[in-house]
Amino acid sequence: MIMTMSVRQRWFRKLTGLGAMLLSAGLGSQTLASSYGAGIENSQWYLSESVFECSLVHDVPGYGRAVFSHRAGESLTFFLESETPMMRPGRGQLVVEAPSWRPGIAPRPIGAVTVSDSRRAITVGNREATLMAQGLLQGMRPTMTRAAWYDDRPVRVHLSNVNFSGPYSGYRECVSGLLPVNYDQIRRSRVPFASGSTSLSDADRQLLDNIVTYVMADSTVERVFVDGHSDSVGSRIDNRALSEERANVVADYLRSRGMHEDLLIVRAQGDQFPVSRRHADNRRTTIRLQRQGERSDLQQANGPGTGFSG
Repeated sequence: MIMTMSVRQRWFRKLTGLGAMLLSAGLGSQTLASSYGAGIENSQWYLSESVFECSLVHDVPGYGRAVFSHRAGESLTFFLESETPMMRPGRGQLVVEAPSWRPGIAPRPIGAVTVSDSRRAITVGNREATLMAQGLLQGMRPTMTRAAWYDDRPVRVHLSNVNFSGPYSGYRECVSGLLPVNYDQIRRSRVPFASGSTSLSDADRQLLDNIVTYVMADSTVERVFVDGHSDSVGSRIDNRALSEERANVVADYLRSRGMHEDLLIVRAQGDQFPVSRRHADNRRTTIRLQRQGERSDLQQANGPGTGFSG
């Protein structure tokens, strides 16, 4: 009888211990992080290159993709995107940490990141993107952490440094060949003039050089509208003549730098389309680029951020 009780006690203790372990594991799983990242066997970086943009793309299994992007005329940026929202919108953390096979190295905090509810959940600027790229080159892995969308468990997304250095070398070569500007920066441009003047400044010539360089590289640009304007001081006849001179000065410079005549539509608007009550703002020539498939608009471009009038 004593031996039977001993056996029962031992079985009871085993079952009790197993139950405690299962309970503990169940409670602990609620606080475990969901971690996403490529392993050594499936880590790949892909380089996409052109004179308009250089990108390094990295697939994150189970999550989505990570992209370093460098557009012409801009600085390096980084974004993380997923088809399904996994991180709760709010404030997340970005660190550069050692991979599991390099223990003992403390993580380097880069800073807080804003997590949005859009497909592109995280976007960071040049400073953070540069530190992330440097970390990858040093054998580290940038890691972004934020609470999950549906519960309080943290979601961790890390970038693998495996196979990064080769495509990064190609990226650096690509960046050296980028155009000086992108389409958004010069699609609507403005050359200002002093009162009664038709002279171009060095800054004006640089702007026009950039426009020509871009247009000659982008075969989808099918029209370049050049509109001369004047202020309302003086007679309308004189103002129209002055606006025509201003338009021709700009158009002639564009031609001299290699822009094809067939692209140009040159017009004199006189003083009929003011953009401001300040006379100085109205003494201008505007340049608007139109790509294939964009709405054909015979109205003149007033310059960045002003829309169209007329």
